[in-house]
Amino acid sequence: MSGHSKWATTKHKKAVIDAKRGKMFAKLIKNIEVAARTGGGDPAGNPTLYDAIQKAKKSSVPNNNIDNAVKRGSGLEGGGADWQTIMYEGYGPNGVALLIECLTDNRNRAATEVRTALTRNGGTFADAGSVSYLFNRKGVVIVPKGGLSEDDLMLAVLDAGAEEINDLGDSFEVVSEPTDLAGVRTALKDAGIEYDSAESPLLPTMSVPLDEEGARKLMKLVDALDDCDDVQEVYPNAEISDEIMAAIDA
Repeated sequence: MSGHSKWATTKHKKAVIDAKRGKMFAKLIKNIEVAARTGGGDPAGNPTLYDAIQKAKKSSVPNNNIDNAVKRGSGLEGGGADWQTIMYEGYGPNGVALLIECLTDNRNRAATEVRTALTRNGGTFADAGSVSYLFNRKGVVIVPKGGLSEDDLMLAVLDAGAEEINDLGDSFEVVSEPTDLAGVRTALKDAGIEYDSAESPLLPTMSVPLDEEGARKLMKLVDALDDCDDVQEVYPNAEISDEIMAAIDA
């Protein structure tokens, strides 16, 4: 489980300093629109919207862009698109399974972009159901350590549905069922514990270990998929060691 968060954290750090920040902003804005459309435009009563807004703010999306996205999603302002969530499945280097989550207003465009990114970077499309059974949707909250102990964190979230707590070095990862994510988030707030993010990613039930060459090939493929306008998230079931990740970052 913790491998996912290390992967996601590395990707996030890279994205923040990436020249393609505008593309990242667009994806975060889409999430806000969809959350507002699904659960209403009041973050106090819509935990998904609250977390989408917090994630956008931490990624330096301007407040005006965030406010406009909420208005479009909740119907207070025109111009919102009819976003649809589509999941594609594929394989990457060394047989790594990939789930590719898209948010699009044009299914044909999304499929073409994903297929092109896969085939040009050593990946292949897979039939529906081929790899999705290797992943489960989970609630994941990332909590910075600061002076927080694992015992104090466990006391705060255990009764709220937390299943496990993983030590990621500078932070803790609290894993729960997606339906318990809002409860875990509320328990943290009630305990006065700050958190960095609260999301419902797809986590692999089994992982494929990669050497440095395989990791580099996979990251090139994931970067190409991330560059697609309609792709929101890419979930690989790869296991990349800290040493290999450090070598790649260097």
